[in-house]
Amino acid sequence: MPAKKKPDDTKLKAAVLDAALKHAPFDGFSDKTLTLAGKEAGVTKDALKRLFPEGPLSLVELFSDRADAYMEKSLAGMDLKSMKIRSRISAAVMARIHALREHKEAARRAAAFLTLPPHAALGAKLVYRTVDKMWRAAGDTSTDFNFYTKRGILAGVYSSTLMRWFTDTSSDEKATTDFLAARIENVMQFEKFKAEAKSMFDRLPPLSDVLGAFNVRR
Repeated sequence: MPAKKKPDDTKLKAAVLDAALKHAPFDGFSDKTLTLAGKEAGVTKDALKRLFPEGPLSLVELFSDRADAYMEKSLAGMDLKSMKIRSRISAAVMARIHALREHKEAARRAAAFLTLPPHAALGAKLVYRTVDKMWRAAGDTSTDFNFYTKRGILAGVYSSTLMRWFTDTSSDEKATTDFLAARIENVMQFEKFKAEAKSMFDRLPPLSDVLGAFNVRR
């Protein structure tokens, strides 16, 4: 008699998450939600602890990873190279939001969960992971200081747009897309200001020359 095939951990985790997303809108991402989801997915208590070692934190991380994967798949089907950079970023942010659309209330509860002080570190890690994937999909190849500033700026744009989406009750999500467009325009204006300021300072004489001239006058 052939040996019974061991269940695939990836499939088990996916099954638990699917079940949890039905309870999260009511009970949040809690031990209660995870326990109920485990039972419904047919996962033993020991297996549940192994699959989700950090409990609800591991469950939220899996939810985020799934949304990231959906976003990447969606972006891979777009002709991003033909778009301007602001359009690429807008497409990436909306693709990530669309990945959460089916489970909007659960996503809201996950975001609230990650704002709690004990969970802030994971929240920061997950946002960074998401915006890094956005920039890579958009074709970013920077390796200098811009690598970090781009991700820091996009983290702010994405996070604020996500919060706006949570309160957007329109059927076409125009309030969200308008909000996103305004945030990206703010960033573009700031980048333009930085470039103009750099150009102006580059035309100024070196500080040593200015100080030297000052000493001569004295």
